[in-house]
Amino acid sequence: MTVRSTTLPALIERYDALLFDAYGVLVHGTGLMPGAVEARDVLEASGKPWFVVTNDASKLPATAAARYRRLGLDLDPDRIVTSGMLLAPWFEREGLRGARCAVLGPPDGVRYAELAGGEIVPPDADFDVLVIADETGFPFLDRMDAALTTLFRCIDAGRPPRLVVPNPDIIYPDGIDAFGFAAGSIALMFEAALARRYPLRPELRFVRLGKPEPHLYDHALALAGTRDAVMIGDQIETDIAGAIAAGIDSVLITQGVSLADLDGVPVTARPTWLMGSLTA
Repeated sequence: MTVRSTTLPALIERYDALLFDAYGVLVHGTGLMPGAVEARDVLEASGKPWFVVTNDASKLPATAAARYRRLGLDLDPDRIVTSGMLLAPWFEREGLRGARCAVLGPPDGVRYAELAGGEIVPPDADFDVLVIADETGFPFLDRMDAALTTLFRCIDAGRPPRLVVPNPDIIYPDGIDAFGFAAGSIALMFEAALARRYPLRPELRFVRLGKPEPHLYDHALALAGTRDAVMIGDQIETDIAGAIAAGIDSVLITQGVSLADLDGVPVTARPTWLMGSLTA
């Protein structure tokens, strides 16, 4: 099955609402992706609801909006839906409000855990929950080692902590044709260490909250007031798979992580449309 190409004006004409990934579509690690400002202007002129749906759990919406604004992209924080926002309902469902919570990430990542009801403790103190909010914003090796040591200590004492990573992304665009490791890679490091020490404990794994799970999409679609929507993203494994799980159409924009070659991708996992960039 050949996936047809499309353009942003055609998508605006076809759908009642549009959802956009952040990294690889609108921004990268150090600036704006091509066409981001022009796309914002066209979307605002259309009057249709649109939202940024991002796995980034390192920034509160207001912080993310301020960063985008510094880069030249003026966005209302209310348009930004982040995976960090999923921590609160997860804590509630799992009965973890008041739990001792260690967080690896920057201050906003810690704030997400606080807003979820976690009692924040350092990673070298016994904890009930370990949250990986981001791969940056903390003394990496020191706190990784401290968290791993505490994690093993708690498991050996018969108190295995809950493990959660809001952002399952393995890599992200850190510039035009530049890439970096994301929070999901940190979870994989911990899981490799856990498998080495506890080979018969497959349950010692992280819960992954963000895309490709449909929860972020469901929240954004509720804000949009319609499910006649399309998701524009740059990663098949998260953006496209999440849109399929949420029951909406999707666009793979091939200026970020995933390439346009879909030969190895099952038909059921392919995007509805392809775009080279927001200006294509």
